[in-house]
This record gives sequence, structure tokens and C-alpha cells, in this order.
Amino acid sequence: LIVDDEPLARERLQRHLQDIDPAIESIEAENGLVALEQFQKHTPDIILLDIRMPGMDGIETAGKLSEFETPPAIIFTTAYDEYALDAFDAQAIAYLLKPIRKDKLEKTLQSARRLNRVQLQNIQQQEPDTQDDYLSVRIHSGVRKIKLTDIFYFQAEQKYVTVKYRGGEVIIEESLKSLESRFSASFIRVHRNALISKEQLTAIRKDQQGRCLIELKDVDEKIEVSRRHVAIVRKFLG
Repeated sequence: LIVDDEPLARERLQRHLQDIDPAIESIEAENGLVALEQFQKHTPDIILLDIRMPGMDGIETAGKLSEFETPPAIIFTTAYDEYALDAFDAQAIAYLLKPIRKDKLEKTLQSARRLNRVQLQNIQQQEPDTQDDYLSVRIHSGVRKIKLTDIFYFQAEQKYVTVKYRGGEVIIEESLKSLESRFSASFIRVHRNALISKEQLTAIRKDQQGRCLIELKDVDEKIEVSRRHVAIVRKFLG
């Protein structure tokens, strides 16, 4: 989301973003109030936010955005360097002075992949039992919280694990062993490379090659069960 009261400034940032990565999707807002409306409607991951704007300025807008459960990563864009301290007090991850160079913007966008401080605080301040109801995963903008009840399975490949859930999939670096330890009440090991949601298990059947495959309630995919885990899965299914 590009927020600036000057159309030419918004246009310049749009050009930079398209040059950096044509796949980037961006929207615009001409002031703080519109920015809040656009954020609630589109939930962008990153906001390029001007500071001096009529009505609600960028500092106040950033404060309002930080109150959301999953706030965006904020990058301030301004022609005035005297706001730097206020900007970082507002939890911004970067402060870019106009005119903004494309290479500087690209580097800053890359750093936005890290957790911003507000998001990190939100996770740390959660009660442990609340955390166990969710899987918090790092994405390019910060953190996404996925309900455990929305996760179908975890599947490992080399050092990464794919999380398949309602709405898509995401890759994480946490090991399958660690996930099994944390979420053993909700997931069952069916293979050295797979954990399945207990709520999703419906049946276990053999295919024409003699492999045992698990059928899931809400997903068409079938997950192979290793020989050593067949008895455990059958016992769970009753």
C-alpha cells in the first residue's frame, strides 16, 4: 500500500515497484484515513507511508495501524529527516528520504521480510495455551497465524516443511520432530516425512501398488503411510 498525498510521488513509487518485481501488487491511498480503510479492506503486507499529509499524518496513521492484530511492516517515505526518531517510535522498519532511489527501496523491501517489532511483541506476549491453538509462520511481511484446526498436514522435504491448510500452503523451517512434539494432541505421525491432522483422518486403503494411503476428510490428496506407522494409524481409526 502506497500512502502519499502527492500523486507524482505515488506514481514514482509504483514505477519503482514494477521495475523491482512486476509481480508486486500495490494499491494507493492519498491520506491516512483512506490508508486505514484500504488496509482493512486489502490487508497489505507492507505500507510505504508518507509523513507530512493533511488530516491524519503518517506518524498517527502508523500508530493506528500498529493496533491491528497483525500489523503491516511500515516503511516511512518523506522529504524531511527530522521525523526519524518519531518514525522508529512508531515501530517503522525503515525510513527513506525522498527522492527515493530504486536500489534503496529494493533493499528495504527485502529487509521487510523480517519480523517487525510490533508483530514480534504480539507473539511474545501471547499466553502459552493460546499459542498452542495456532501455528505462527514467518512470511515475507512478518507473521501469519494459522489455526491448528485449519491445517490438514505437515510434509517434510529435505530441511523444509510444507504446511497444507485451508487457503493454501506455506513453507517453514521448523522440523517435523519439533512440530510433532508441540502438536501431538492434534496431529499423528504417518510417515517419517508426514504429520496428519487427526480430525482429517477418515480411512486407510491400499492402492494397486500395495501402498497404504490415508484418505483425508477435506482434501483430495492421499498421503502415504509407512509400514512402521500402519498399525498406529489403524488403531487410531479403530
